[in-house]
Formats: sequence, C-alpha cells, structure tokens
Amino acid sequence: MLRVLLKQFPAFFVLLALASNVHAQDNNVLLKEAKNFELKFDEPGALEKYKQIAAADPSGIFALVKCAELSCSIGERRKDKKEKAAYFQNANDYANKAYQQNPSNADACYAMALVAGKMTEVEEDNKKTIEQAKNIKIYADKALTIDANHAKANYVLGKWHFELIRLSWLKRAAVKAFYGGIPDTQIDSAAFYMEKSRSIDPYFALAYLDLAKVYQYDHQPGKAIDVLNKLVKLPNRVYDDAAIKEEGKQLLQTMQ
Repeated sequence: MLRVLLKQFPAFFVLLALASNVHAQDNNVLLKEAKNFELKFDEPGALEKYKQIAAADPSGIFALVKCAELSCSIGERRKDKKEKAAYFQNANDYANKAYQQNPSNADACYAMALVAGKMTEVEEDNKKTIEQAKNIKIYADKALTIDANHAKANYVLGKWHFELIRLSWLKRAAVKAFYGGIPDTQIDSAAFYMEKSRSIDPYFALAYLDLAKVYQYDHQPGKAIDVLNKLVKLPNRVYDDAAIKEEGKQLLQTMQ
C-alpha cells in the first residue's frame, strides 16, 4: 500500500518530510533561544519561547512543564494579587495540558503538585484552598511513585509536610473537617524529603533554604547553620537564587 502511495504521490511525501524536518529545526532553534534566556536569568523571555514551542508541539511535555514552572516563578514575584493569580492560573493550564498528555510522566505530576501549591496562595475559597493542598500531596506522591529520585517532587512533598505542621489552629480545624482528620505528618518527614531533594540536586538552592528552616523549627540550629553555610556558597542557576541566598545569609546571621 505504501509503495503504491509513494508512486502516486511522491512529491507530497517529500514535501511532508521536509515540513516535518523544518518544524523540528524550528523547535530546536526556539529551545536553544529559551535556554539562552534562562542562562541570562531572563525568565519572561524564556517563557515566551517555551510558549511558542508548546503551541507548535502541544504534546511536548518538557515545554509545557517549563511554561508551568516559569509562570509560577514569575507570578510569585508579582506584588499585585490579581497579577499573581493570573500567572498561577496560566501555570495551572500548562500543567494540566502536560498531565493530560501523559499522567504517568513524573515531570507532569510534579508540575501539577507545584501549581497546586501556588494556587493555595491566591485561592479565596477556603474549601478550594484545602482541595489544592490535598492535590499537592496526591500529585507529589504520584511523581515519586514514578520516579523516586525526582529532586523537585521530593522538595514539594517536604514543603507540604512542613506547611502542614505549621498550620494555625484555625486552619488545622478546616483541614481536619475536610480530610476527616489531620493527615499523618511529622517534622522528620519534611527534613527527609528536603534532604533527599538536595542530595539528588546539590545546586537546588530553595531546598537548602527551606531545609534550614525545618531544622530551625525543629530546634536543631547546628544542622540549620550547616545547611545555610552551604547554601550561600552555591552558584546562581535561576533568577530567584540570588534572593534565596540573600535570605539564607540573613537567616544565618540571626543564628550565629
């Protein structure tokens, strides 16, 4: 059958192959440009390039996850709550697209967990906020079931444990009502997942900062200081690293 088609429409298949090749080349150029923007800490520029890649190839999970991550990162720095919410909603859309493409992809599951955490910051409905908090655990657990060594998923789960421990009595009552009880967690779980995160990715600055906060909360200043001393020496890999290291430096000064 294929031989017959090739004989009847040889030019069509040549053009189809050329178009596919050009499309791949265009995406490779966009990907290189996106990575160059990231190296220059220009997240808005990188985001626009990844959006173009995602639009050209809606099945590409890498670009979709990148769009979700960068939208979260940029949105987090917005002072206006409406702007912040708009970025997080955009991130949510991209994370959902990635998950719909392949719910068994660890990066897609991690993106869902990441975005759920951000949505808790802007959601005004308490029930929806708690639903999003539940989603953090669901998707982070799923990501780690697929890939136990996913550095960022380990961090997100560690952060989830830490935030749950620090809930005020009012919020704990709301969580208890929703879950039918407070989910089983302890400070050791927060430390475990964050320690694992930084062991997998020793340059992930945010894992160091929050791990130090975990140890400080758990009255282990020696461990917190050790982590902070390592944090401030890390190279800057992403835009927020400079601010993360500065916060770590200030925390270190208060503890010494």
